[in-house]
Amino acid sequence: MKKKAFIFYGGWEGHEPELESARFKRWLEEDGYEVDRVDCFDKTFDLDYMKSMDLIVPCWTQGDIPDPAAFTISEAVEAGTGLAGCHGGMCDSFRWNVEWQFMTGSQWVSHPGDQLLHHISYLTEENLAYVAKNYPRNNDPDAFQRDQKIEFVRNSSSPITEGLEDFMVHTEQYYLHLDPCVNVLATTAVDSQGAHRANGVVNMPVIYTKLWGKGRIFYSSLGHKDYILEIPQVETFMRRGFRWASR
Repeated sequence: MKKKAFIFYGGWEGHEPELESARFKRWLEEDGYEVDRVDCFDKTFDLDYMKSMDLIVPCWTQGDIPDPAAFTISEAVEAGTGLAGCHGGMCDSFRWNVEWQFMTGSQWVSHPGDQLLHHISYLTEENLAYVAKNYPRNNDPDAFQRDQKIEFVRNSSSPITEGLEDFMVHTEQYYLHLDPCVNVLATTAVDSQGAHRANGVVNMPVIYTKLWGKGRIFYSSLGHKDYILEIPQVETFMRRGFRWASR
């Protein structure tokens, strides 16, 4: 019997949720899954349906998930359904939903490698106009991008990263507020240039796993744009992460 995966996508278009969720659907189908991919929350209210899934893949940046939907997903994962995702599609989702943050294990708070002092909480037209006027460096199309080295934890026995070599990537670097119970599989060195610089270099997790009841959770902070998922190491650990998290 085929495993079943549920993908829901939407939110801020800058993270290309439609493209990335379509890629995830293709990968999962290639790996033998039956995939349901939707662009709304409707099915997330159905506890029996969520529990029937072997894997849930959120691909929704920011936005607001209704509490009943978050509770339903949380209960499904607790009962054994897996949860896996990347970048803003999972841990820059639903910034005001504490159940979601507790379950997923982290939340984005900054792109620490840039020179900018402020980050917007809500990407509204009013907030974007304010920042464009008062902090013009934010308008630089490469403002939040930087070269960074992704280093895999060498003493890990996880099959998700087994045999993978460290690599360089030019993309957004995430500073996460993180659940201390996560199992870190890869890190990147963060040398902030703003107010946080006084704290020195921080070894920030990039890939981790976590348990939630009987369910398993996988997350990678890489994936700002769809093309990042084409990097061989990224595709490998994402596909392995989906399989690992699945019931």
